Amino acid sequence: MHIVISGASGLVGTALQQQLRSDGHTVTSLVRTSPTNDNESTWDPYSGSIDIEVLRSADAVINLSGAGIGDRRWSQSYRKTLLESRTKTTSLLSSSLATLAADGKHRTLLNSSAIGIYGDRGDEEVDERSQHGSGFLADICLDWEAATTPAEQAGVRVVHLRTGIVMSKKGGVLKKLLPLFKLGLGGRLGSGRQWQSWISIDDEVGAIIHLLTADVQGAVNLTAPNPVTNQQFTAALGRAVRRPTFFSVPAFAPKLLVGSEFAEQLLLTGQRVLPTRLEQSGYVFTHSTLDEALTALL
Repeated sequence: MHIVISGASGLVGTALQQQLRSDGHTVTSLVRTSPTNDNESTWDPYSGSIDIEVLRSADAVINLSGAGIGDRRWSQSYRKTLLESRTKTTSLLSSSLATLAADGKHRTLLNSSAIGIYGDRGDEEVDERSQHGSGFLADICLDWEAATTPAEQAGVRVVHLRTGIVMSKKGGVLKKLLPLFKLGLGGRLGSGRQWQSWISIDDEVGAIIHLLTADVQGAVNLTAPNPVTNQQFTAALGRAVRRPTFFSVPAFAPKLLVGSEFAEQLLLTGQRVLPTRLEQSGYVFTHSTLDEALTALL
């Protein structure tokens, strides 16, 4: 297959394109700078610039673009960046694929989304049938997914990749936490009762590749089948690095550091998300429990 990827330099994109090429696929990365090799193509989602011929030859497009949700405080300007870095990239790819639909070629768009769409659900188990929640993150995800409408209406098979916390030593939450936990300074956050729906980097990549050809469209949760509470996560990571986890970070601390809304929606609340449609489509997880994932990663 010829697969076009945006956001290919990120944590997931880097691992994904390596695996795709290893599997024998042709991969073209969309970049915002001048191409450095034949495997790159320049685009500018803010000006609406893209090489339509690159998409014409593609069998599938995987859109992983989006500014980091947890990279900085949510100022008004950064809120705009978070939204537009998702909706503008998605809109350009979606509308471009829609214009190509008349050629009769069956194409697939796998478009990033996030489990933040479900909002804070307490202990409730949620899957793809569940209603969306409320809050800034949920609203972003709704606009993000809505931006694929032109492609869907044109007959493109669209899958919304509602991803949870991706576990990898090379980036994301785990990379930030490891130094603290290795020093024996790890501990639960707030009450520790908030649910964390995670997925190993191996299963994130494996699930995306599976969905390239699976007979499924619409929302698909990319989370492991066994979510954990923050307290359980803390204990598991402590076991993995063989260090105690006696500390507890009071809820007010992250609110002071990163802002109240940021802390509430990203750190102190969570979702207990199940990958119902992914498993129904035939995907078999490499790491179904957190202990398995951490053992493999560490």
